[in-house]
Amino acid sequence: MGKCYNSTVIDAPCEKVWQTIRDFHDLGWAAGVVTDVKVKGDLKGDQIGAKRVINDVFHETLLTLDEEGHTFSYSIDDGPAPMAAGTVTNYVGSVAVSPVTENDATFVEWQSTYESANDSEIADFCNPIYVALLAAMKEHFA
Repeated sequence: MGKCYNSTVIDAPCEKVWQTIRDFHDLGWAAGVVTDVKVKGDLKGDQIGAKRVINDVFHETLLTLDEEGHTFSYSIDDGPAPMAAGTVTNYVGSVAVSPVTENDATFVEWQSTYESANDSEIADFCNPIYVALLAAMKEHFA
């Protein structure tokens, strides 16, 4: 099983960060990384099963949303090579935000697990995307 893990600290209160990123359909905070989000179906961005297509290539489904724990998880159902359906299975990404009580900041973790014939290829593809998303999130709150 492959894994990706990335994290950052954002200089903003946890609740503010959570309210900004919790809507699966709203990636307005990811300027420069996400250029297009298409909502698929009728479910809202806080409803389990909500579907989206990011940048015309990543097909994703919201799996969990935990308001109290400030976490959500999603599957990538299809994407560009090497993330194409059938090449990667059981791809589950998750985002968690936690307060940094020392200075009212937020610790953000973005991680994923998956199965593929070449786990390192998937990690090499996904880690830079997560790094860019976390940088965009940090910039959004700067």
